[in-house]
Parts: sequence; structure tokens; C-alpha cells
Amino acid sequence: MNKTAQSVWDNCLSFIKDNIQDQAYKTWFEPIKSVELTDNALYIQVPSKFFYEWLEEHYVKLLKVALTKELGKNAKLLYKIKMENTYGNKQPFTEQLPSANRSPMKPQNVDAPLKNLDPELKNPFVIPGIRNLKIESQLNANYSFDNFLEGDSNRLARSAGMAVANKPGGTSFNPLLIFGGVGLGKTHLAHAIGVEIKDKYPEKTVLYISAEIFTQQYIDSVKKNNRNDFIHFYQLIDVLIIDDVQFLSGKSGTQDVFFHIFNYLHQNGKQVILTSDKAPVDMQDIEQRLLSRFKWGLSAELHQPDYETRISILKNILYRDGVEMPEEIIEYVARNIKSNVRELEGAIISLIAQSSFNKKEVTIELAKSVVEKFVKNVKREISIDYIQKIVSDYFQLDVETLQSKTRKRHVVQARQLAMFFAKKFTKSSLANIGSQIGDRDHATVLHACKTVDNLVATDKQFKKFVEDIHKKLTL
Repeated sequence: MNKTAQSVWDNCLSFIKDNIQDQAYKTWFEPIKSVELTDNALYIQVPSKFFYEWLEEHYVKLLKVALTKELGKNAKLLYKIKMENTYGNKQPFTEQLPSANRSPMKPQNVDAPLKNLDPELKNPFVIPGIRNLKIESQLNANYSFDNFLEGDSNRLARSAGMAVANKPGGTSFNPLLIFGGVGLGKTHLAHAIGVEIKDKYPEKTVLYISAEIFTQQYIDSVKKNNRNDFIHFYQLIDVLIIDDVQFLSGKSGTQDVFFHIFNYLHQNGKQVILTSDKAPVDMQDIEQRLLSRFKWGLSAELHQPDYETRISILKNILYRDGVEMPEEIIEYVARNIKSNVRELEGAIISLIAQSSFNKKEVTIELAKSVVEKFVKNVKREISIDYIQKIVSDYFQLDVETLQSKTRKRHVVQARQLAMFFAKKFTKSSLANIGSQIGDRDHATVLHACKTVDNLVATDKQFKKFVEDIHKKLTL
């Protein structure tokens, strides 16, 4: 019997239905239609790009197993997206993926010197052959400069990133340290630089890795007694991107090995790109020799996006997903979600999903209900480091002065306020607050909190300090 697109998909659905819950099956698989079967490729039609992205993120392995059973190991699945949310345009249209028009990052071949013929030389990502290492870049091709929109909040970091991508290792931005709060695009920008370098210089070996995984790999190398091989592997890289470098805090062994790798790469004209949730001056428990190297190049901060940038980001997401939405709704979401890009994306995707799945037209009422629930459910994380930065900025000090032993009245008051707000907004113990704010003990923190309470009741100017800082921390 000849296979048809429908018969192949029906068999796939039968297998999928046995492996997931009924509700998930009804939501994500019943709306799909089979369209075409050519050789070993099945084309299926899905209602939206959001739908496609959800399938790819949550069910791609299941789909692959089901299709392989039907069409063999070379089976391919392709999506056709039917754009239904096209307000003002009654004629739906179809778009075929891949939407990014970018092939996955190919493995990079690196020849290891013959002295490393020992088969114990391990690529931390893939067990290599004896001489030729295949290194996956670990880059996400969807994070590109094309969809990293420029605004006042990120112009310096984006421009520096583009300069590095055009001439890796050949600018004064080495290392390039991108820092800023949660959800502002540090990881996106780091990937974008790597992706751009691979496009311009395919021969360069680029590697993206989080500091957490780097640390785990180092621990494993120590256990297996091949620390030198671990260092040598990283010295083969042309462009090393380390995400969340603040994670190295307090890990002296990992800092030591990274120090040697960093020195080698820098001296040999290789590019190092780092991301962090804080500036070098605010990093705790990082060795001074490393911190001084972080400051060699450029430290570029990402700020919260302004209103115009938020509008542009929302329009870009809607364009990417083939959805049109009234201007007043886009403006409403942009006005009410201010904190970071990740929350902004989450809100608009929730709105698209509500509209798509419940067959509702997007109205201002629907937008209000989604945004209200979203904002209510998003817990803002306020760290002790962030509190110290806000208080220091308010009193025009640097964090080092705030933490110092000086007894100057305005510095003491700033320090006491930092302790007061750390106790108010974090779950940290008094001892932990004291240790992070100038290495004080818990009794000092307790005294600071009592002093602030007393001054609020008796000093109008001081009360205004407290109210101003409270506003800044809860914006």
C-alpha cells in the first residue's frame, strides 16, 4: 500500500497519543493537518509560529521518534504555518519554515598537536577522535543581531559587539564584558556576536559556554586527573564566550584555571566575551588578578529598555510570528511592562496565545486582563548587590566606598540604609547581609535597622531618603 501524507501522519498521531496526556494531545496535535509527503519528508500545517515554536521546544523528540518509525532514519519534518491572526486582511497566507533562514551551526574541526595522542584527551562536549576534535559551537542561531533591536538602553553594548564580530581579537574590546540585570539581553547579545563571527569567519572556532558548565567540566577534569588537557582544549578556541561569569565567585580552582586560559587566549590575539549580572567593581569573591583582566577591554552595561525600544521589540515579535495587532494594544503592553525584555516577550506571547487558542480577537480588555495577571505573577528578584548599587548611586558613592571602614556620616547612613533594605527585601540572614555589605557581623546589621527606624520617625530629610530609595527598588 502506498503511503500518503495523511496515512503517515495518522500513524504518527496514534503513537504520539499513547505517549502524552489527553489534554496536551487535544491542544497541540489535533489542530495539525498533514499537507504533503515527498520522499522521506512530511509537511504538516500548524496555526501559528507560536504553535510551531512550542512543538519544537516541547515535543520535537517525540515527533522525531514517531516519524522515524514511519519513514526511516532519514525522515524529515517540515512545517507550513497558516497565518490566521491577520487583522484587516481576510486572506490567510502560508509561510514555510525555517523562518530564520539560517542553517544550524556546523561542528568545527580543530587539529590537536600530535603530543596529545592520548585518547584520554576529552572534548568536554563530545568525546573526540584521537587527533581531530569536532567542536560544537553551542550557539543558538536564532539569537542574531537582526532580532536584537537597538535602543538607547543597549547602544554601546550592541555597537561594541558588532565591532568585535567584524574583527574578533583585533579591537581594544578584549575582553568584552556585557553586564546588566535579568532579562535585558546579555545572553542574546553574546550569541549574536558568536553567530555573526561564524558567518563572517567560518574558519574560526567559536565556543559559547555558561560559567556553571565550565566549572563542572573543570571539576570533572580534576577528578579524572586531566586538568592540563582541559586547559589545552580551551586554548584551541579562537572566540570564547562565557555566560554568567559571576558564577565563578568563590570557586578559586576554577578561577585559577580560567586565569591561565584567559592569559593564553589574550596573548595570542584570540577574543574573549563575558557576560555578568554585575560590573567588575561589584563582583564578590573574584580574585583581583582576574578582575583586573576583566577591566582590560570594555565593560558595557545593558539598561532597562525605554518606551520606544519596548514598542519596537513588541512590533518585531508580532512581525516574526505573523500576527497583526492594533497600535493601542501594543502601546498599552509597552507602557505597563517596563522591567525587562524577557517579561515583555512573555506578556505579548501570552496575549497571542490567548487570542489564538480561545479564538478571541485581541481587544484592549483582553490585553488588560493578560497584562494584569502577568505582572501580578512575575516576582521581582531584588538582590543584596542590587540594593547596594541603588543606594550607592542615590548617594553618589561607589559600592567600594559603601562597603569600606570609613566612619564619615553620609557613608555610614548609606551603609545602614543598604542593610535596612536588604533585610526588608531579601530572605538573607542578618549574618549574610553583614558579610556582603562590608564584611560586618549580624549585630551591626541589627543596629543599622534600628537606627533607620528611629531616624525615619525623627528626621524628615532621612525619611525622604528612605522613600526615594524604596521607590527605586520597587519600580
